[in-house]
Amino acid sequence: MQQAPLSICVLGGGAAGWLTAAVLAAEHGRVAGGDCTITLVESPTIPTVGVGEGTWPSMRETLRRIGLSEQRLFTECDAAFKQGSLFSAWKTEDRTDKYYHPFSLPHGYFEQDLARFADLEYAYAVTPQAAVCDDHLAPKQVATPEYAGVLNYGYHFDAVKFGLCLSDHCTRNLGVQHVRANVASVESDADGNIAALVTDAGASLSADLFIDCSGSAALLIGEHLRVPWVDLSSVLFNDRALAVQIPHISAESPIASVTRSTARQNGWIWDIGLPTRRGMGYVYSSQFTDAAAVEADFREFFGAEMSQGALQDLNFRELTFQPGHREVMWHGNCVAVGMAAGFIEPLEASALALIEQSAGLIRDFLPASKQQMALAAKRFNHQILAHWDNIIDFLKLHYVLSQRTDSEYWLAHRRDESIPEALQENLALWRHRAPAKQDFPQAQPLFPPASYRFVLNGMGYECDRMRAPRKESDEVRARMLLAEVQKHLVSFKQGLPTNRKLLSQLAARGQASASKGRVG
Repeated sequence: MQQAPLSICVLGGGAAGWLTAAVLAAEHGRVAGGDCTITLVESPTIPTVGVGEGTWPSMRETLRRIGLSEQRLFTECDAAFKQGSLFSAWKTEDRTDKYYHPFSLPHGYFEQDLARFADLEYAYAVTPQAAVCDDHLAPKQVATPEYAGVLNYGYHFDAVKFGLCLSDHCTRNLGVQHVRANVASVESDADGNIAALVTDAGASLSADLFIDCSGSAALLIGEHLRVPWVDLSSVLFNDRALAVQIPHISAESPIASVTRSTARQNGWIWDIGLPTRRGMGYVYSSQFTDAAAVEADFREFFGAEMSQGALQDLNFRELTFQPGHREVMWHGNCVAVGMAAGFIEPLEASALALIEQSAGLIRDFLPASKQQMALAAKRFNHQILAHWDNIIDFLKLHYVLSQRTDSEYWLAHRRDESIPEALQENLALWRHRAPAKQDFPQAQPLFPPASYRFVLNGMGYECDRMRAPRKESDEVRARMLLAEVQKHLVSFKQGLPTNRKLLSQLAARGQASASKGRVG
């Protein structure tokens, strides 16, 4: 077994801190047979800020690997299934202009590109998932094993409850030590590395490796170590959000198993369905509008489905953020994860995915000794910065392809000076062929070529659809694959429950298990 540093100190709780602690403890902690002690220091006075409520499918493997049961996630975290994203009014101002970015790969993805043979819209032709989501169906049945499904899926959940669930799992099952204290100062050694955190009670907490999950305060990586910040506001303009929670229209209202994203004149609105409520937010840029105008537009958006009295009762919460990230995330013996490392708008649920990626890379690169810390930092930074570049390009793609002309906000997003060079080059190449793995420097990008293809086609940027097949057998095979998609769809529509029904079944099972003892 790999020899790892003996002591790790995670500063900050919430989803970032507790997920990172869980990933490390499940692999290197002493309960798992490793030789690391892991301590998480959490302030008793600073409230936790949820970094989004949507995940990528990778979260299933992460949770399975740390030993958390999926049933517990649904029982304690107000969780629901997420099968992708639905974009409305991004291409044009017409709200009926919609497309899906589903989580399932196109059928036959590793054989050939089916787009030029498709008679339906791309997402509906190459996977049954778009039509399944139209009908508000779940990706599995109640008898399907945990973390398995007939369609690929991630989750929507209450991020604060998720952090509390992980906290309990880490301290009860994974041997993570929990210290509730405020950090008063940080001590350094002769080499400039962090030696210890000193609490307001006077306790000194030393460690070999410190992980900064202190949120936007970035107490270690930013305030203490002064690692420079890379500003991305010239590429991705959004720096504000107005968030609100609203009830479902009725107890029987469908629960969408996608994140719904609706473009507006000066930003876009997210809509996430949980079993007990909907979490919504209006993302915008302070360069182009202000909170008062956004709130007025948000209320107008709700007007079609809410009474005037209900509209008056809405409690909006303003969030501010600076789009960007640290120049490096691992400096000396300190690694930044979550908002301490960086943050950009919540489009495509990249925040929790980046926390997962960061925690997994720390786990995999954990050095055998302090002497190997610099090598681990070098490899970590190389890979995580490549993930950031991939995410920035992918999010910018949604704006670059828009044809909206109703505001300077949308026009500015399409100007060349705001578009990263790598994305400009790829768009030129993709006029003649579909996105491919050779277009991305990292072996496993967070957003793979298939994700780019769903957005490109959904926004009307077809990748040389009229190119003739190389040989007749290509078309024959393609027609067979497309027919299989529709056959699968018929089967899924017959056998899958609605999202709400399956969530109700899981809730009932959780209640039954709770009456017999703790789940998971």
